[in-house]
Formats: sequence, structure tokens, C-alpha cells
Amino acid sequence: MSRLTLTKTAEILLSKDNILVLCHRYPDGDTIGSAFALCRALRKLGKKANVMCGDIFPSVYSYIYSDFEQLDMKESFIVAVDVADKSLLGILEKPYGGKVDLCIDHHGSNGFYAKDTYVDASSASTGEIIWSLLPKLGVEADKDIANAIYTAISTDTGCFKYSNTTAKTFRTAAKLVDIGADVAKINTLMFDTMSMGRLKLERAALDSMRFYCGGKIASIALTAQMFEESGASEGDLEGLSSLARKVEGVIVGVFVRDTGAGYKISVRTHQPANACEICKQFGGGGHNAAAGGFIKAHSIDEAVDMVINAAAKHIGEEYVG
Repeated sequence: MSRLTLTKTAEILLSKDNILVLCHRYPDGDTIGSAFALCRALRKLGKKANVMCGDIFPSVYSYIYSDFEQLDMKESFIVAVDVADKSLLGILEKPYGGKVDLCIDHHGSNGFYAKDTYVDASSASTGEIIWSLLPKLGVEADKDIANAIYTAISTDTGCFKYSNTTAKTFRTAAKLVDIGADVAKINTLMFDTMSMGRLKLERAALDSMRFYCGGKIASIALTAQMFEESGASEGDLEGLSSLARKVEGVIVGVFVRDTGAGYKISVRTHQPANACEICKQFGGGGHNAAAGGFIKAHSIDEAVDMVINAAAKHIGEEYVG
């Protein structure tokens, strides 16, 4: 298991064919945009490449994949993008978790489960890494690639308002605009459009919000029944985990969702709290301001209590559940 340079990453990809690019479960804009941008780039090089995810891609991202046809091929090289740990592959972990040849990621918590790994934790998104990789592959981005990478970058930075946004992020976005990325369309879809299911889901989430430690910590608990009754799709969950952090005075926002097989946790923080350190206690990880994990508990209330307790200890507060 070696840690690569970006140049070496490109050299390896250039030497391979029949490449399968994997996304993480509960796919978001970064893993989807990065995977399709990389796959399209590889195809421009004349290589056979496909994209696979254990979950269905949300329809809101259809502009990225609707005209993308899977090729008839037998994969011989496996790449995971934006996948910090093999457990995040979901149902693909069993067939592919131990066979990932290359991982390209921007999570400092990456578990280095792949044969070779390129990690740049200073990048705002994995999409930003893919952009830097293109010239080393000798590929010139077209509009489809630009749209995919812009989606990856904009969604992982909250439309460039999160603390992970850097000058490099803005410069990259500007170049994508020059290529022809549909910025207005993408921003409207990602940040200014809400389905009726999402509206009902957000209302239920706000009703479930609870505050702890003098308002420094807030939680949202989403039950399976709440999700079903809303009529929402998986894509409607995008950004819901950040709601609790938006409340004035909250430095740790906790989102817990009942998936039926356990509880997915998402933690969003403001300084000095560190979301990654909180989630590491449950085998998860991510970034300083945004991290996640998956835990087992007897009920969603118990799951929330476990995360709140960890968050309170992290910020030096006392919590009695």
C-alpha cells in the first residue's frame, strides 16, 4: 500500500485499461462528479472505462450521467474516487473492497485500503484533484467534464461558502466556466431547487431539532418513517446534515438517520470543534468541518445520545443523557 504523487497516479492510469471507477454509497456531488469526469477523461484517451456505485444515482445529477453508456468490458483495474474507507462502498465492499488498485481522495482520514493511494487533504474536493490530474493525463476538458467537476467542487464547498474553499478552488471554478460549465443551471439545481419531498423532509428535520450544552450542540434525527412519509428520494437528503449547524451559537451540528441497517451520522462543525475527531470515535472520518460515520444502536434516540455525548466531551462540555 503506497502513497503516490499526482504524477505517478497519472502514469499508472495511463498504463491501464478496462478501468472501473467506484463511487461511495449514498453518492453525493463530489463522488459522482469526480467519477464521471475521470471516466470521460479515460475514454478520451481511448481506454475502456465504466462507473459503478452500490446505490442509485440521485436524479438531480442526471445531467452528468444521462447520456453516459456503460461499455461492455471486463474490468481489470479498480479505482475508487472520494472513498475514504472501503466500508463506504456499501454493497460493493464485498466484491470490490479488497480489490481496489487505486484510490483518489481528499479526506485526511483516508484508511489507505487500496493498493495505491493519492490523497490531497488540502483540496476542497476530489473533483479539484481530478482537475489537476487531467493535464498530467494529457486530456483537455470538454463541457461534460467541466460540468462534472464543477458539480463536485460546488457541492463539497456549499457553493464556495465552506471553510475548505481556497483561492485554488476559485481559480479552478473560473477555468471550468471558461470551458463552458453550465454554472447557472448547476447552481440552481444544487442550491435553489427543492422538491416537495425535500420540503416535507426539511420540515420534519426542523421539528426534530434538539439543543444541548447551552445551545452549542444541536441534533436532527431522521427516522425511516419520516423519510418514507415525506415521499423524498435519496437525492433530497443532500445538504440536510448542515441545517443544525446554521443555528446561531451552534458549533456542532449532528444529523442521525435511520437507514434500516443502522444509523448514518453526519457531523458539521464550526471552529474550534473538529467533526472528524468526533466521528473517528465511531469508526468514521472526514474533514475538520464535515465528517460522517455509521453506527449500530438499539434505537435512533440511543444513536443520537451516543454522538451528542462524544461531541460534548470533544468541546469540553458536560452532557447527561
